[in-house]
Amino acid sequence: MAARGLRRAAADEGERRVSGTVEGKVALVTGGTRGIGAAIARRLLADGYAVVTCGRTPPEQPASANGREAEFDACDIRDPAAVAAWIESVVARHGRIDLVVNNAGGSPQADAATASPRFSERILQLNLLAPLHVSQAAYAQLKASRGSIVNIASVSGVRPSPDTAIYGAAKAGLLSLTTSLAQEWGPDVRVNAVIVGLIETETAEMTYGSEAAQDRIAESLPLGRLGRGADIADAVAFLGSDQAAYISGARLEVHGGGERPLFLEIVKEEAVRA
Repeated sequence: MAARGLRRAAADEGERRVSGTVEGKVALVTGGTRGIGAAIARRLLADGYAVVTCGRTPPEQPASANGREAEFDACDIRDPAAVAAWIESVVARHGRIDLVVNNAGGSPQADAATASPRFSERILQLNLLAPLHVSQAAYAQLKASRGSIVNIASVSGVRPSPDTAIYGAAKAGLLSLTTSLAQEWGPDVRVNAVIVGLIETETAEMTYGSEAAQDRIAESLPLGRLGRGADIADAVAFLGSDQAAYISGARLEVHGGGERPLFLEIVKEEAVRA
């Protein structure tokens, strides 16, 4: 399913309708070099933004769309000083910032009982503190442009997240940060979050297992498939657009209807056995 799904996702991204109404605007996408971040970068490029991505290592192939290519800057967003320097560099080149997409994040699995303090601190830095640092550094530019921030959150922040407990806690914190900043920074800056569900990316096998396992997971979701990067990119493009001018502090769930509660499957299986 992984290969088939990625081909479908690529086709979908090529068929998206673009607005063409944001020429001259500048968007930042942290972690915009692969997976969901690259899909977001491509969508924003197609819409007409100048897109700047960041990460610790450059991509093999920068995100591109409609003859445009995303810029890449090396930056460890866990370091507030590095973030401040990065934002200054972007402003020096482009003169403005209109949209910040705090996409970078993630976590390997770890037993909560034995995870080291250093591990937990690094996960919190990447998934909670880094979005704050980037948002703070870009605030003056966003205020000047009446821009917006879109934080990429996760279903792990709104339901139990076993084996990634610190990650789930960080994403829950990111949702709280979203609503708090929306209160503090309005009306000058809008702040929203996208709650991401189960998404098919180039690393789907590492996350969801074999193709057979992915098929079963997809079938368990109300919309019958895993999400695609383009689904998240569409949500980001909407929240960053003038069409969302009266939306701030929102938590847009993009999860295909959500995960089916396990107890329902147990009930069904036991009924069959009976």
